[in-house]
Amino acid sequence: MLSVYANISKLRILLPEYRWRHNPDMPPCLPRILLLALAFLFACPPATARAADLTVDCAKPLPPIRALHGGNCGPLQGGGLIDLTDFHRQIALPHTRLHDCHWPYPDVVDMHVVFPDPKADPARPESYRFARTDAYLAAIVKTGAKIVYRLGESIEHEKVKLHVHPPADPQRWADACVGIIRHYNDGWAGGFKHDIRYWEIWNEPENQPACWTGTDDDYLRLYEVASTTIKRAYPALKVGGPSLGYSGRLVKGLFEPSPLLLRFLKLCREKSLPLDFFSWHLYTDDPAECLPRARALRALLDQHGFTRTEMHLNEWNYLPDNDWGPVTLKGQGSPRDRFYARMGGPEGAAFAAATLSNFQDAPIDVGNYFMADSGGFGLFNPNGTPHKSFHAFRAFRAMLDTPARVTVAGQDPARLTALAGLAPDGTLNVLVTHYRGDAADLRITVNNLPWKGPTIGEVRLLDAKNDLAKVRDLRFGADAVVVVQPLPAPAVCLITLRAGK
Repeated sequence: MLSVYANISKLRILLPEYRWRHNPDMPPCLPRILLLALAFLFACPPATARAADLTVDCAKPLPPIRALHGGNCGPLQGGGLIDLTDFHRQIALPHTRLHDCHWPYPDVVDMHVVFPDPKADPARPESYRFARTDAYLAAIVKTGAKIVYRLGESIEHEKVKLHVHPPADPQRWADACVGIIRHYNDGWAGGFKHDIRYWEIWNEPENQPACWTGTDDDYLRLYEVASTTIKRAYPALKVGGPSLGYSGRLVKGLFEPSPLLLRFLKLCREKSLPLDFFSWHLYTDDPAECLPRARALRALLDQHGFTRTEMHLNEWNYLPDNDWGPVTLKGQGSPRDRFYARMGGPEGAAFAAATLSNFQDAPIDVGNYFMADSGGFGLFNPNGTPHKSFHAFRAFRAMLDTPARVTVAGQDPARLTALAGLAPDGTLNVLVTHYRGDAADLRITVNNLPWKGPTIGEVRLLDAKNDLAKVRDLRFGADAVVVVQPLPAPAVCLITLRAGK
């Protein structure tokens, strides 16, 4: 306000002079109005993007960057007319989970496809129909990804449920699971030796009736029978579940586990059931939510004695406005178009990059984005064209080339995240995600680079206009390195620095 009064004092002299010399007919009150308007204009300069300051310290190491960018579903899509293998290789998915493959017309993986007659003899090869699933899995193996095989059925949104029922004979169902494992790991029945380590029992049994028409008791019984049967036949394999879509809720920072989760852990503890990995899901619009949830679930597992049980967040994605409405029957048409456009567009891309960065500080052993295919939730459109979200995975993949993670100060996990790492040759990558907020002037100060002398590099941008395209080259002298880059929101920025000549 002091500057306003100072400007008023100056203008109080100038405006009457202007009226007398140039426009004597000007109403006497008008100079006063102009006086106030101009004074505030001079005192309040045009708004500029606020600064976003980050500091990278290459001398402060952290645990290595982990490849937690797995996906759901393999590269073969569209009845064989879409092959995403090259894209999957490009982003080097570490794990591919098999759930909702080819949904809503599943013709692979699901139990009713592979073992169509639930009354058949699981010991006989002719009881199985492996051919299509063989091709589907072979394509995944060619990408280099490890497979997480979900034993069970895909979700059914139709009113009439065909396959998501509790098996009439849990033991026969479990024996059929062993037959599938024999086929894909031991070469039985003209099979393969894919060395699939992870075998998950069903998906979202609490999501009733879309995924499970039985009761919680029915699922717990199935898990008990199937997990012990598989582990008896294959002690070295990793068996887990329960693949919960709802594991509990966070209330004022405190986690309240779901009743099914508590019953599941109690059953596994009291009967010493196999639980090599615990799986759960998260759909949200907050990229930081994975942190308190994963830490709470890790603590819960430890409290129940499962200190060696791995943690798999094997379904996650951006949920715009935390609202499932657009993907229900009531939301079909333009609301659903907007939903998927946001999920695969700049918002979803920034969410994915921020979440993958936050995963590095979460007690998660395996992560699987839902989905890596060409469905509505996928990284690609129905024609196999990559969404913006795919390029977020490209950006994260680049960080694995510089795996020696170093400290970045100034982050906000819900708004502005950064992940930095060094390669063996000293190259530094910094992945910055501006998820939400006003446009910012990103300012990154880099300290203790592992070389002396000049520095060169580049900036790549992922936003509404760019698909991780290079937008500028960088060059610095031997002095401190400070990168200044305008960054909108939502956007992802990948900065690479290396020793110059």
